Amino acid sequence: MKKHTLLVLLLGLGLSSCELTANLDEQFAVSTTTEKGLYQIKAGAHSSNSGIKKVTAATMRFEVTFDSTAIYQTVNPDNQADINKLYGLSDCNSEHHTNSARFGWRWYKNRLEIHAYTYKNKNRESKFIDHIELGKPYICEIKFEDEKYVFSVNKKEVKMPRNCNGIGEGYQLYPYFGGDEVAPHDINIKVRDL
Repeated sequence: MKKHTLLVLLLGLGLSSCELTANLDEQFAVSTTTEKGLYQIKAGAHSSNSGIKKVTAATMRFEVTFDSTAIYQTVNPDNQADINKLYGLSDCNSEHHTNSARFGWRWYKNRLEIHAYTYKNKNRESKFIDHIELGKPYICEIKFEDEKYVFSVNKKEVKMPRNCNGIGEGYQLYPYFGGDEVAPHDINIKVRDL
């Protein structure tokens, strides 16, 4: 899908072209899905997605499975603590760096961590939820409630502040590696919407 087509679709969500132009390359630069539900972030890239999808939902629920490609070492050791993005939604009919809710992940201290990762009125926040195992499917859920998000995985839950009320409205956010660094090798993530 071409950038001008993406721009037209996102403008339909009520976003200005100025809000979008700066982030089109970051969010939509690479579109690689090798099979339905398998997202691959190629070595040397940041993102993997299947284009723009408008989403309206009270709850976002999906199953995720990471394999051994989720194990990585950053070039700069300080970047190992950076949170990669998994799956979620821009919210409040705004751009994702303004308001959004998604799960984050990182390989940290020899374990795979899952985090809640949000923007509220351009302020980024994250909270650790749980460690998960490679090769095992997990159910992840984000509830869009008045002035808060409720994230859950593996029967653990965290709440994060939200900038609007009612159902979540925006566009789908897909797997993204980084931070400052690009993926050091191909990373495969299976996601199945529920």
